[in-house]
Amino acid sequence: MVLFWATLLAISIFVYLLLDGFDLGVGMLSGFAKNERHRSSMLATVAPVWDGNETWLVVTGVILWGAFPTVYAMLLSAFYIPVTVMLLGLILRGVAFEFRNHAQRSRWVWDVSFGGGSLAASFMQGAMVGALVRGLEFQNGQYEGGAFGWLSLFSALCGIGLCLGYGLLGACWVVGKCDGVAHGTARRQIPVLATAVLGVLIAVFLYALAEHLPILHRWIERPYLFIFPAIGAVAAFVLATSILRHDDHWPFHMVSLIFASAFGTLALSFWPYMIPFKITIDEAAAPHSSLAFMFWGEGLFVFPLLLLYVVIGYRVFRGKVGATTSHY
Repeated sequence: MVLFWATLLAISIFVYLLLDGFDLGVGMLSGFAKNERHRSSMLATVAPVWDGNETWLVVTGVILWGAFPTVYAMLLSAFYIPVTVMLLGLILRGVAFEFRNHAQRSRWVWDVSFGGGSLAASFMQGAMVGALVRGLEFQNGQYEGGAFGWLSLFSALCGIGLCLGYGLLGACWVVGKCDGVAHGTARRQIPVLATAVLGVLIAVFLYALAEHLPILHRWIERPYLFIFPAIGAVAAFVLATSILRHDDHWPFHMVSLIFASAFGTLALSFWPYMIPFKITIDEAAAPHSSLAFMFWGEGLFVFPLLLLYVVIGYRVFRGKVGATTSHY
């Protein structure tokens, strides 16, 4: 049961990273749109799916709260500020997305709010991952790092890197879903964003080497982890080739594969810890009776239905979006 829920948690996080990642990226990139028609085309690509994408964040929180309550309590104590800012950013996005379609003179306010909310949520997610990798101060299961113990140069770099990564994912999504000005602009943004992501990754790796972060020892102990960066490198090569060949299908899939390789590297570097290197999955798990009780609801019905919803939803809304000036 513990392994079952750990697997579902990992799947939920990864699905959220991909699905909400690209629409957060589109939200940030919408701030650089040349005109209202351009911006509306971009937002039309995420209009039918963005709120469903965010459902996976709720699923992640529910699994963490129910199956691994110790970790939920410890992490929330450490991340009160970034979690609050992230949620406020997501709420602002939702409000702005609806309000901009009914506003006239104040539409620019909601456009800025949509982009700003996307940026805030993306940065905080990356910063929290960076703080986990760098290490948080816990004593006897209690957080001792202070309100801003999560914030450091390393976590800020990770926050910037995730913003750029989401932007890259969003640009690839727009290339696959749009034609015209939006398509051409997104295609030109992909090489710039990919180069920026590579630069941040190099900076993060050099910082980890300089600070002798514990996660590097895992790579030495587990050389098989290097298969994931190798997969990412191959995906980056195919991404570059597809852009040169003006292919609209492969860029999004290749960036998704790069995200998968990065996620796999982190997950297996942490294993079997949920908070590296403080508490293991077995230590964090709820009693077996709680895990079994959750299985009959969340595990057996809700989770599979959500996956089915994603498959059907994206199949229904597949293909290029048409020119639109109205709300979805």
